Amino acid sequence: MRAARTEIEHQMDRARADFEEVTDRINARTGRNLLMAILIGLAVGAVVLGSLLFIKWLFLVFAVPVCLLGVFEFSRALQTAGRRVDVWPQIVAGAVIMLSAFFAGHLTHWALTFGAVTAVIVWRLLAQMVARDGRRYGEVLGDVLIAGFLPLYVPFLASLALVLLRQDQGEYWVLGMLIAVVATDTGAYASGLAFGSHPMAPRISPKKTWEGFAGGALATLIASVLWALFVLGIPWWAGVIFGLLILGCATVGDLGESMIKRDLGIKDMSSWLPGHGGVLDRLDSILPSAAAALALYFLFSPLVVS
Repeated sequence: MRAARTEIEHQMDRARADFEEVTDRINARTGRNLLMAILIGLAVGAVVLGSLLFIKWLFLVFAVPVCLLGVFEFSRALQTAGRRVDVWPQIVAGAVIMLSAFFAGHLTHWALTFGAVTAVIVWRLLAQMVARDGRRYGEVLGDVLIAGFLPLYVPFLASLALVLLRQDQGEYWVLGMLIAVVATDTGAYASGLAFGSHPMAPRISPKKTWEGFAGGALATLIASVLWALFVLGIPWWAGVIFGLLILGCATVGDLGESMIKRDLGIKDMSSWLPGHGGVLDRLDSILPSAAAALALYFLFSPLVVS
């Protein structure tokens, strides 16, 4: 009996050692804590799934703080790089943009977005006038452009997901968009890890490969076609178009944020999400995909089988 127990313990120790060795190899190759990334991903996925399928406004309670955290960490990263960013005005502007997307009409949302962007630009100009710190014209102009870009990049693109959420059966389109983005990321991660050997954009993101892109494309198309047929009730070819567009937007969003981080000289926007980096590192693919999903909703919703 004791010998059998010793053998079982020995086998468990060996299995644990093998698992840790494999995990260490994956972490070394990807630069991520794989186990922690999976656990956080499952937790976030459960919150998103539950809020979208049961009570729409719960998704708002989750999405708005997350996106405002993205605004905060992007602002701090820019400040670390020497840029003048007015953090709290940016957060207030982001809140106005996102809340108006859910509670106000389309024209009001656009008007408040324009007003919020104008307000943060004017705030930056006034702050610079008060500072009188001798910054050069090019630096001031760069700060002003960043002041206008930041609310359009994070809260406005994110607000389009809330506009989509308000539509008839919009929660299923938002969830389908998120599933397609996750399929893109997961498929690219798995196939890149297993087969990746040809860099896709070595100067921007050295670890991304064409093999990973192909795996992400396959996973996205499968997920999108199945979602289109069995959930949205639209033709399979509409699912193909949906998947291809989300794939393109997610890839561009990922590479675009990688380019920004490379310019700022950082690996991640923050370390708030172990195994993932920062909040914005998870939103980079979702933000442009939200705009694509909203456009496709208005294009394909007449095809929905009633």
